[in-house]
Amino acid sequence: MSEQALPRSAAPPNPRPPSVPAAMGTPATLTGRAVALVHEWFGATGGSEQVFRHIADLVPHGERFVLWKDRDATDAGLRESWLARTPLRHHKAAALPLMPLVWRTLSRQRFDVVISSSHAFAHTVKLGPPETTTHLSYVHAPARYIWSPAFDGRGSSPLLSMPRRILQGVDVRLSDHVRSYAANSREVQARIRRYWRRDAVVINPPVDVDWFAAAPMADRVQPRDYLLGVGRWIPYKNFDLIVAIAEAAGLPLVLAGSGPEEQRLRQLAERAGVPVSFEVRPDRERLRRLYWGAWALLFPVHEDFGIIPVEAQACGTPVVGLSRGGLLETVVDGETGFLVDSTATADYSPLLRRLGELSTTRIAAHARGFSPARFAAEMTAWIDDECR
Repeated sequence: MSEQALPRSAAPPNPRPPSVPAAMGTPATLTGRAVALVHEWFGATGGSEQVFRHIADLVPHGERFVLWKDRDATDAGLRESWLARTPLRHHKAAALPLMPLVWRTLSRQRFDVVISSSHAFAHTVKLGPPETTTHLSYVHAPARYIWSPAFDGRGSSPLLSMPRRILQGVDVRLSDHVRSYAANSREVQARIRRYWRRDAVVINPPVDVDWFAAAPMADRVQPRDYLLGVGRWIPYKNFDLIVAIAEAAGLPLVLAGSGPEEQRLRQLAERAGVPVSFEVRPDRERLRRLYWGAWALLFPVHEDFGIIPVEAQACGTPVVGLSRGGLLETVVDGETGFLVDSTATADYSPLLRRLGELSTTRIAAHARGFSPARFAAEMTAWIDDECR
């Protein structure tokens, strides 16, 4: 790939400034007000948890509530719900029907402002009457379990169709007190409009692009001689397709992550005609090194946003993926990667052969538009507009 930007034939469909000044301190309208920050269940490394941490940094005096936190989550100051004291804390799908009740019995405290970080039912939380409490909700996605189970198969059994319809009604009815929504992507904005009949502003999640870009020199001078797949090893992430794409291209593959599909993927790798290696739960430094050494990140999955492709681009690594969902906002087709509206293996090989046309400098510059500073500025503006 060229180190100099190629002439552009057209402006990117979603141009982003390379940098945005950081918001300074707490949003002005929250000073001196009682604020609750609410998230779903809290894991150690998830993308939604990263976003919640950035929101909490903006409002350090906010009380932070979660349904429960996983044992490997070291974040201090998280107040768990009563659901955390039951066996259901280990069974998200089984706990789902109870979540609206939990959020309505979370605390007797009353707050001036509630900011929820929601991908299930957190946006239904009520911590004060709507006449005196302003509720803003940042939405990672309307609950896939009940609104779009076909995306990843969870909850798609015909036996669950009636419970899904009931929970859909509950989801809409118990969230009418939310004053304003922010969506993490245009994809999610459209689903909020379709499912909840509500408008939302779009504020893309923060990605630590500067840290990924500032790799040690030893990482940055790698030969870029393999393809890379990163994420949780579960069916809807299409890692079997990633293996097939690498095999068709005749290029080595590295799979980084963890998940219940590991054994099946290892069996698939043994039969592949190219070397396939596994990096199980790589730490952050190792993941950054893997990005810098990759010829491309393969990401043939329909995601709500997708932080991983932005991390890869921050390292100058192009993305080859599915022309759906969040990738339409994070990848400039033909400039920072290639997108194809297909899950047919044969449609990816020609794109991999064109990667040498792309500029690593242009790819990294594009990723800087998703910085934490930009997120802080946009979140601050949204909060101040709604809380005046």
